[in-house]
Amino acid sequence: MIDLLDLTFFGACDTVTGSCYRLETSSTTIIIDCGMFQGSRDSRMRNERPFPFEPAEIDYVILTHAHIDHSGLLPKLAKEGFRGEILAHKATNDLAKIMLPDSAHIQQMEAEWSTRKNKRAGLEAVEPIYTIEDTNKALSLFRSVPYYEKVQLADDLWFKFHNAGHILGSCLVELGATSGTEEQIIVFSGDLGVKGRPIIQDPDTVAAADFVIIESTYGDRLHESEEEKERRLTEILRQACRDKEKVVIPAFAVGRTQEILYEINKLYHEEKIPLIPVYIDSPLAVSATEIFEQNSELFDEETWEFLHASQSPFNYPKLTLVRDVQDSISLNTMEGPAVIISASGMAEAGRIKHHLKHNLWRESAHVLFIGYQGEGTLGRRLRDGAPSVSIFGEEIAVRAQIHAIDGFSAHADQKGLMDWLQAFSGKPRGVFVTHGEKTASQTLATLIKEKLNLSAVIPQCGQSYDLSKGDALAHIAKPPIAADSPVSELDALWREARTLIAEQLQEGGKKELKEARRLAQRLEELMREVRNKLR
Repeated sequence: MIDLLDLTFFGACDTVTGSCYRLETSSTTIIIDCGMFQGSRDSRMRNERPFPFEPAEIDYVILTHAHIDHSGLLPKLAKEGFRGEILAHKATNDLAKIMLPDSAHIQQMEAEWSTRKNKRAGLEAVEPIYTIEDTNKALSLFRSVPYYEKVQLADDLWFKFHNAGHILGSCLVELGATSGTEEQIIVFSGDLGVKGRPIIQDPDTVAAADFVIIESTYGDRLHESEEEKERRLTEILRQACRDKEKVVIPAFAVGRTQEILYEINKLYHEEKIPLIPVYIDSPLAVSATEIFEQNSELFDEETWEFLHASQSPFNYPKLTLVRDVQDSISLNTMEGPAVIISASGMAEAGRIKHHLKHNLWRESAHVLFIGYQGEGTLGRRLRDGAPSVSIFGEEIAVRAQIHAIDGFSAHADQKGLMDWLQAFSGKPRGVFVTHGEKTASQTLATLIKEKLNLSAVIPQCGQSYDLSKGDALAHIAKPPIAADSPVSELDALWREARTLIAEQLQEGGKKELKEARRLAQRLEELMREVRNKLR
């Protein structure tokens, strides 16, 4: 029997973001991903908690891909004592070099903004979650690992990357834990991609596994067909050209930006749309597109056909890459048809909010969502049909034509997830369903049990499973954090304190400020208590 093989879930276990799983053997402790929570304010506040483990005790981080909900807390991990290796594909390493500094810049800018507000209210300065210096520490720990190379982490632990088909450099993780002649294979899907999509090669299947950790972002729905996706995009672009109007597209800088540009370029070369100007208004997306071109060996066959025809898939004749802020501002007064692709993908930050502010109230303008919109985000509210939204403190009427094409998602849909899971030879002993909203995870877990006759559970955050046991899914090595624990009280007080401080800043009430300070003091006491407990 393997002496110790504990798997603990710390993120993406009750939501789509914040991916982080810990695996412990007798000799080694690793985490798979160390992602940032995104979406609602409550979700984002989870990034400010102490880690529920001691960073200095982690030997390795295995990183599935560069998206911030999988990599975004690595600088915080390095800041708080992690000194091991971060193992990632070369393309992930390249992307992390631009994405993590960008994230640090956002943390510092938000902290500076909050500090100015606090000082006017007599409150203390706000520290960023991490800084550029912390990011540089994390980046110095990266080590590139190619697909399919077996890496021995310890005598009892090895891993191998497979292509997840999600974004450039994205990985499935096959991990083997051994004891004598016994071996347990654990496979982490990471974010699983979609078969037949342009640019990125299709996701791999893995031969066999004892346990599978599978994402469920779209576990309760199906994507449109490629034909329907193309038809709808063509219709929107043609209408914008006829009306001489803008199409504003919130898009993640890595993945969705490059794919939508590829599709527009393809439609133009097939003479299905006129030559409409396209602006990529995101310095991060511009840099990411350059990295895509530098890693062309990872492209699929269809994209290589573009290259063989002496055409870069990103070399659209009417493409403008916007880096300068003033050039970005000028797009809002520009007349004529245009496509503006800008980050962030959920419309929570960045230049996209300015473009939405200037276009949402205009009936003939278009807003097109091409990726997942998390609960509580501006993008989700718009997609769900909100009649008005607040942007930069101003209430904006929503009169623009709102579109959503799920066929652009980089996540496998329900069928794709089930097909991938069904491809394992033999029968996994258990499946952990993660990385999804409640309905999506529950729907997929039920299908896995009923259609594939596999044991499946939806783990709670903080819950550990002893994979060395025969009934591993039922054998909880460590229960989730109790509702009345210091960590739970910390969360509740933190939310209450932040709400009261926000009210004080808006209304100037002394009573609210006094109460907020009392809660903040208790919060500090709890944080010290939690840190001591975790040491």
